[in-house]
Amino acid sequence: MNAPRLSELTTTAVGGPARRYVAATTDAELVAAVAAADRAGERVLVVGGGSNILASERPFEGTVVHVATRGITVSGGSEDPAEAPDGARGGRGGHVVVDVAAGHPWDELVRETVERGLAGLETLSGIPGTTGATPVQNVGAYGAEVSQTITRVRVWDRTEGQERTFTFEELEFSYRDSLLKRSMTDGSPRYVVLAVTFHLEPREDSIPIRYAQLAAALGVEVGQRAPLAVVRDTVLRLRGSKGMVLDPADRDTFSTGSFFTNPVVPELELTDRIPGDAPRYPVLDARGHTVDGAVKFSAAWLIDHAGFGKGFGLPGTRNELLDLEGVAVADGRASLSAKHTLAMTNRGDATGEDVAAVARTVQRGVEQVFGVRLEPEPVLLGLSL
Repeated sequence: MNAPRLSELTTTAVGGPARRYVAATTDAELVAAVAAADRAGERVLVVGGGSNILASERPFEGTVVHVATRGITVSGGSEDPAEAPDGARGGRGGHVVVDVAAGHPWDELVRETVERGLAGLETLSGIPGTTGATPVQNVGAYGAEVSQTITRVRVWDRTEGQERTFTFEELEFSYRDSLLKRSMTDGSPRYVVLAVTFHLEPREDSIPIRYAQLAAALGVEVGQRAPLAVVRDTVLRLRGSKGMVLDPADRDTFSTGSFFTNPVVPELELTDRIPGDAPRYPVLDARGHTVDGAVKFSAAWLIDHAGFGKGFGLPGTRNELLDLEGVAVADGRASLSAKHTLAMTNRGDATGEDVAAVARTVQRGVEQVFGVRLEPEPVLLGLSL
């Protein structure tokens, strides 16, 4: 089949043509496609939902492997309950093992677990992309991360030419990071995810709510629980109000979601350039335990208070603090979301270079004002900030 442009495979809808394209609907097809490209000495780009890729308009001179596998298998407890992350232990009914194919759409998985009365993923509702991508980035939102429920990940090791399974400990999760992510080279993974195993808790209410905004929207205190379906619906509503739920009719959703990670700053490096009223949060390890000696700041707050308001980049927008005209960055083709300052959006005919230009301007501006360098969350393909 003719290879599509990466703009057809990514949520930002930017990116040039691929030289070769393979859609894999089974593990065998996925492994065969990657192995064939490796034998031919070709570059390989593995794409799931395309929500974490910002690509250049230049042709991708290699093979794009589209992970289109599907399937959820729910079974009883694991052979060793101690393998379960802390967030998946305990409760009235122990825990349940959920094995999921890498290409299964993430939000479909979350919806099904909520409908089945399984707690652990509900605060991650509405995140675009596929299940196999979530452990790579250690995806998180509203105070939860997938590492708190993942027990193992089955992969194809391209270097060794064989399947292997990583345990929770071996995955070396940290904030928006993992061994899988660190093994990538220029956007291409050493370990191609085939399946992810979660341990979830059978119960009618959610995991403890850790995020103040979500707790307020639910009418509970931080640390309390709420009905699973109510939590899911509330998260979807909150994400939708920020343009973080995909909608073809809403240009604010043509993005990679949150473009920058919330910066983690060692307490010894804190300076008076970061105001005392800047929101700050505890840093959590992969099991959800607080890490001493560091503070996490809100990237969105830093962007806004560095003078980059919602919609910066559109005609008529301006950063007064830094004396920057928004439309001068990318001629209005790309901008910050009009709903949320953390998303870089394609307004209709942007290139990857346009979106990167907006992100680069924001990154440099925040560093100039606060001395904090924001790190991009998506994979940059043929681009740099």
